Amino acid sequence: MSTRHQSRIADFQDVLREPKIALGKLRELSFSGIPCEGGLRCLCWKILLNYLPLERASWTSILAKQRELYSQFLREMIIQPGIAKANLGVSREDVTFEDHPLNPNPDSRWNTYFKDNEVLLQIDKDVRRLCPDISFFQRPTDYPCLLILDPQNEFETLRKRVEQTTLKSQTVAKNRSGVTNMSSPHKSPAPNSLSEYEVLPNGCEAHWEVVERILFIYAKLNPGIAYVQGMNEIVGPLYYTFATDPNSEWKEHAEADTFFCFTNLMSEIRDNFIKSLDDSQCGITYKMEKVYSTLKEKDVELYLKLQEQNIKPQFFAFRWLTLLLSQEFLLPDVIRIWDTLFADDNRFDFLLLVCCAMLVLIREQLLGGDFTLNMRLLQDYPITDVHHILQKAKELQDSK
Repeated sequence: MSTRHQSRIADFQDVLREPKIALGKLRELSFSGIPCEGGLRCLCWKILLNYLPLERASWTSILAKQRELYSQFLREMIIQPGIAKANLGVSREDVTFEDHPLNPNPDSRWNTYFKDNEVLLQIDKDVRRLCPDISFFQRPTDYPCLLILDPQNEFETLRKRVEQTTLKSQTVAKNRSGVTNMSSPHKSPAPNSLSEYEVLPNGCEAHWEVVERILFIYAKLNPGIAYVQGMNEIVGPLYYTFATDPNSEWKEHAEADTFFCFTNLMSEIRDNFIKSLDDSQCGITYKMEKVYSTLKEKDVELYLKLQEQNIKPQFFAFRWLTLLLSQEFLLPDVIRIWDTLFADDNRFDFLLLVCCAMLVLIREQLLGGDFTLNMRLLQDYPITDVHHILQKAKELQDSK
């Protein structure tokens, strides 16, 4: 370990040791990358995403309260509804009209169960192919949810619920930008069927099952947006970071902590996922156009070339912006980029500059390419050192 790196670790430790965290100083340090040693990144992300307050003395009570709240969500939205499913096993004369699957009341528990299954099937399909280039999400967690696996709770896990349902999931042919398949060509293809995954023994849970539960609870608590394809790519790096925390006391609660950090992050970027807001000033269309207007200011020749070829920003920037670049790079690079994005005090304005920097850094290839080559280049961004991208984005920021 270099002396400079040791010095950076000491700087973070000094800031995090204070009774009240100096947020400005923490942002400044984090912008240049957060060391992974000692769980520093996990702790910093929790602060930068407003999960932990700046006053250290309140951390213990707040964490206990939030983690208990999450357990309550599990009991109310997974375990208890699962008991309704168990009504299939009671005698016919004991089944009330409210309990009956054919009850036409839209507010009935069965109708809610069936609607939840439609959302769950989409979540399940997406989380099973999370980060297929690494095995982490297919491996069992050291901390399966004991509340969920308690044999006293007569219910089916979400995985079994998906396997047992007779509903058919519909293949999503196109995303909102009109481009098929939101996955990145850099990443290996995921298995196509449930049978291609190793079946874990009872009492075990794979990490993807934990992510599935987080997204399901989020969808239940946020019916206005529910679940939109791509949210799995947002929660994945968060959960991976917290679930690999070297501090076991933090790692044990990765699920609950990820849920609240994801919820806070979504509160800031959820407009990107709401189609009705696309053309508003807070919507994704405005942000994509902002990438091009920034490019025009910084490199008018490249801007005119893309305009001449009718390469619209939604052809590539939609995915870049909506998913915070989580599908353009391998997971370690995504995590490094997110250090900087979470530290941005203007909340993701820097992401627009990062996207602009990505264009500028391949300008020679873009200037020399035709429409087909350039589209392929932009939809499958060449593997590069993300530090160069972040450095170029900082240069663009400083030149304003």
